[in-house]
Amino acid sequence: MSAQFSPGSTSSMVREPVRGGPRRRVKRILVGLAAVAAGAVTASLLAASPSSRPTLEVVSAASTSAQSAALVESGRQTFRFDTFGDEAFWGGTLGLHKAIAGAANGGVGGGVSPKTALAVGLKVDVTALPASLRTALAAGQVNLDDPATTLALLKLNSVVGVKGIFDSSGKLSSVGIECALCHSTVDNSFAPGIGNRRDGWPNRDLNVGAIVGLSPNLQPVANLLHVDVATVHRVLDSWGPGKFDAELFLDGKAFQKNGASAATLLPPAFGLAGVNLHTYTGWGSVPYWNAFVAVLEMHGKGTFFDPRLDNAAQFPIAAENKFGHISPPVDLVTSKLPGLHAYQLSLAAPKPPQGTFDQSAAVRGRKLFTGQAQCSTCHVPPLFTEPGQNLHPGSDIGIDNFQADRSPTHMYRTTPLAGLWSHQKGGFYHDGRFPTLLSVVQHYDSTFGLGLTASQQRDLVQYLLSL
Repeated sequence: MSAQFSPGSTSSMVREPVRGGPRRRVKRILVGLAAVAAGAVTASLLAASPSSRPTLEVVSAASTSAQSAALVESGRQTFRFDTFGDEAFWGGTLGLHKAIAGAANGGVGGGVSPKTALAVGLKVDVTALPASLRTALAAGQVNLDDPATTLALLKLNSVVGVKGIFDSSGKLSSVGIECALCHSTVDNSFAPGIGNRRDGWPNRDLNVGAIVGLSPNLQPVANLLHVDVATVHRVLDSWGPGKFDAELFLDGKAFQKNGASAATLLPPAFGLAGVNLHTYTGWGSVPYWNAFVAVLEMHGKGTFFDPRLDNAAQFPIAAENKFGHISPPVDLVTSKLPGLHAYQLSLAAPKPPQGTFDQSAAVRGRKLFTGQAQCSTCHVPPLFTEPGQNLHPGSDIGIDNFQADRSPTHMYRTTPLAGLWSHQKGGFYHDGRFPTLLSVVQHYDSTFGLGLTASQQRDLVQYLLSL
């Protein structure tokens, strides 16, 4: 029988001894025994042969740096090329690959040509194209109206964020998506939509709804949401370029009270080092959101746990389907989270190109940012968000709480501002409600009574563009 101890059980067993009494003598005896034991162990180690002596592993700065670099590189590969097994959903369930291939290539319908793919915001990594193909493209010798050309680009693994699965005969048998689909773009250095990857940049050209809407079998989505397929198409069509509704499969709220889409702008995945919470409404940390997206949005095969989704009043779809308790027999996500996290934290916010902002005005705007405009109260440099708990209710920033209330936090995260110049397309705030930075500044000026002149507002915009 093992002995059991509780915090109160020792009080009746041990009494405070008289100073210099038995306890002090016992202490001296124990110290002496410890010294003898330590000496014996030391002598034993000295007597041992060199091969049998225990050694301490010394981790050098170089080996630590190499391990860190390897982790970041593995994360880059995951970010760019890992589907987490989600082709079982996009291809196996929805049949999206059939719509891409078209009837002429063993699929259905007219297929997706490169022109169509580029029109809905898909990007092509020019470094994945062989020199001969780049030459042919430049010379206009490639048929960009033929879905077969799209299949050839998929075989080269050149379509950013999309992985084609081909069978032994070369036929497209499935398709999966990768993190880079929404959170990478290209620099258009070869042609519009074709260039070098820009990982972490939100693809504000990407029409996710239109792409998903191509799927021949949307009935599973309709069943999940308890609507018909026509309604699913109406919802997907409402998103538009650069937007996605990550909460739709949790709460089923496709539209705001004013009839506008409930989708939000795709956020950047760069500049996150030191930032407490990810996403517009602060669902959780970067690795939390990576797991959330990989499992619940990309439909990859992985473990995901969040009992907050058991709240049927707030998340009826998620609670009904136990989305907060997913544990598949094979987990293709969890082991990738450390590297993916490391890679995202390595993505610094891009600096604005020379000539894209007025430097003199930006200097004046910086003084306003930290002074009269009070921006730095929440957007604390150099993180440009609050260190610590960076959440606020909508009332703090003069907006409604609709999107915040779709999150367990019921609040909005203070968005980091570094690299703001690079994702102006689509507007600002979570839903793009403010079309320009000037309209954002004017909103805060009115909400907080800052008393900024028109000239000061313009100076503040130039500073924001310089971050």
